[in-house]
Amino acid sequence: MKFHVNRDVFSEAVSFVVKLLPQRNPQPILAGVLIEASEDGLSLAAFDYEASARTTIEATVDEPGTILVHGRLLSEIASRLPNAPIQIVQDDDGIVLSCGSARFTLASMPVQEYPAIPEVSGDAGLVPAEDFATAIAQVAFAASRDDVTPVLTGVQLEVAGTELSLVATDRYRVALRDIPWDGGVVAGDTESTTALVPARTLTEVGKTFAHSGDIKIAFSGSGDREIIAFTAGNKTVTSLLIKGNFPPVRRLFPEQTDHYAVVNTADLIEAVRRVALVLDRSAPLRFTFSDEGVSMDASGTEQARATESVDATLNGEEVTLGLNPQYLLESLGAVKSEFTRITFTSSENANKLSPVLITPQTSGTPESFKYLLQPNLLLR
Repeated sequence: MKFHVNRDVFSEAVSFVVKLLPQRNPQPILAGVLIEASEDGLSLAAFDYEASARTTIEATVDEPGTILVHGRLLSEIASRLPNAPIQIVQDDDGIVLSCGSARFTLASMPVQEYPAIPEVSGDAGLVPAEDFATAIAQVAFAASRDDVTPVLTGVQLEVAGTELSLVATDRYRVALRDIPWDGGVVAGDTESTTALVPARTLTEVGKTFAHSGDIKIAFSGSGDREIIAFTAGNKTVTSLLIKGNFPPVRRLFPEQTDHYAVVNTADLIEAVRRVALVLDRSAPLRFTFSDEGVSMDASGTEQARATESVDATLNGEEVTLGLNPQYLLESLGAVKSEFTRITFTSSENANKLSPVLITPQTSGTPESFKYLLQPNLLLR
């Protein structure tokens, strides 16, 4: 194998394919990047049985071939090379990479032991890349980080008609965002499609494809090897789906209620950040919503206490409740609106705290982002 390639193009391609690989992999072979040189250019891929990343780039290929080299090391080298074309030549022991006056010799790994990169050929649809990336950022943070319950560490994608929904929960909160879905002939199907994607993988997809026009999403496989693929331009990311039943959290969202407060999003964020400084990490922040606005009271240690008030418009009775300040801040950051509506829901169980519904305050259009947050018990 022998080829010449642009330094920046090659560096970006290698960086893309190694992003999804875990920092520590129990199987050394999975730390490799598979490089295939052919008449059509250069193909780079990485796979760890859970997720894969593939891309193709232009290159001048003098001698076609395939080689497997350590991905993160190659990525670090490529990012620090001088501004000159790269030449890579395969020899008996591995590859020789030359760029300007820099020269690296890297050992190769056995290509024949590398697993086959998954192919996805099932039903597919298109979503606007910017909307999809924003939706992921608005929802993925609500997924659980505790691997004890794997089903809660994912984001549920639900396709129905011309709409794609993203839903995540960690039992204490639920985030939901709807975006347009163009499924072509699939859009006419009466049955919905669901896919539970690891939040970590989906977050990387959102960052990588945010400015890619449209993203093609395809579903494939069955049984224990159900796969989803995201493709934009010359890049593809696949992910093995999480098995299990995602909890039916949609039914938790209230139909409609007239008991709510409207507050300036930025003002509330800054106030919560300040007041929460004196709180212990697990302690809730006391909020009182009244006709005079929303007041916050944080009683931390014996040496510290903080209070602050922010203007707000209240529709309904005065409310006092405790909320996790970090969970609230994450939801306010996802609202993407100048004003936020905080709706107070009701429960048939008088002994159970009712969640608050957080949405952008807009007029005339249905809310595409909803966040449900369970209040905390206040001990005083």
